[in-house]
Amino acid sequence: MSAIGPGASSARRESFSISVVSRADLSGCASWTSTFTDQRKDYRFYEILDDTLRGPFEHRYFAIVDSRGHTRAIQPFFLVDQDILEGLGAERAYLISLLRRFYPRFLKLRALMVGCSAGEAHLAATEALPVDIVAETLSKGIVKQAKSFNAQLIVLKEFPSRYRKVLHRFVQCGFARAPSMPMTMLDIGYDSFGTYMVKALKSSTRRKLRKKLEATAGVSDIRMSVTNDAASFVDEIYPLYLQVFERSRMQFEKLTKDFFRQIGQRMSDKVRFFAWRRGNTLVAFSLCMVQGDSLYAEYVGFDYSVALDLHLYHYVVRDMISWGISKGYKWFRSSGLNYDPKLHMRHRLDPIDLYVRHTSALANAIFRLALPWIVPVRYDATLKLFPDYKELW
Repeated sequence: MSAIGPGASSARRESFSISVVSRADLSGCASWTSTFTDQRKDYRFYEILDDTLRGPFEHRYFAIVDSRGHTRAIQPFFLVDQDILEGLGAERAYLISLLRRFYPRFLKLRALMVGCSAGEAHLAATEALPVDIVAETLSKGIVKQAKSFNAQLIVLKEFPSRYRKVLHRFVQCGFARAPSMPMTMLDIGYDSFGTYMVKALKSSTRRKLRKKLEATAGVSDIRMSVTNDAASFVDEIYPLYLQVFERSRMQFEKLTKDFFRQIGQRMSDKVRFFAWRRGNTLVAFSLCMVQGDSLYAEYVGFDYSVALDLHLYHYVVRDMISWGISKGYKWFRSSGLNYDPKLHMRHRLDPIDLYVRHTSALANAIFRLALPWIVPVRYDATLKLFPDYKELW
């Protein structure tokens, strides 16, 4: 969240409203190009998604406007048809599929989602426009805006838990809060990966990890390279990304080849592509982003014809952490899912929240009670083994 600057006191004496602006309206808009400058995913990331993310997503933008008609901030949002029962598990999914034979749209709702279609969200605060005013302005106008788009559901998608205090005003406006599948964070403030293993991991975990890494120890022709632009080998990256995407039990955004091409070209200061080749063949890659003292693992891809036998997941993670340590990063952060190896490697959960309400007051009364019981977090057995699981709620 942006710090509250000297202009904040004057902002508190003004009134603000929200209106929808187009991507074309943002050209040359200083409020837009200064959005999220303290985050790894700044305004350029949102533009790349707008340009490359195909399928059901309709990217839009709220302008937060003062009483004189001046745009003071831009808050991205998007529209999508959302299956709110996705991720409840095979047994429940079977029952839902039976219902949908007769009611195909059962609990599939058009949703207005404030945030990022590929990652966690942030409020578009600035030094002159504090985060609580942004939240208050959005909370007052968002139901009307959702209805204008024929959206039945409003979602503040995946806001870090540090926003809970300021976003409580949405709860006061009828929203329900529930945890989304959390990100994770690992302390890598050590002088080497070996030191991390000795000081952070249990002896039983160290033995298992060493055994898995031995599977690649004799494969001398695996080489890692790091670059900030993958345009020259994006045709090799993309099939590996799809292999991982198609194996995931929870799917939301499906990135395009053009996304991987453009992010390196337009955000080279914040993007690092790790690539592992066996001989001349790409067998794994990871798209990472950097910000402050943190290295973020965003997306990975594997050639599963060799990945499982060679335990490439652990090989890749070791190499990324080792690289991060060598560059002085203190935290290795990861997106959600695949929690079992992260549990054993001593990751901590990094909670992110959903704030949801139905535009119908009657339906929302039911939905607020149901939401905590339909989020996948409740049914993930591995998450419950993390010592900080309760912090998700």
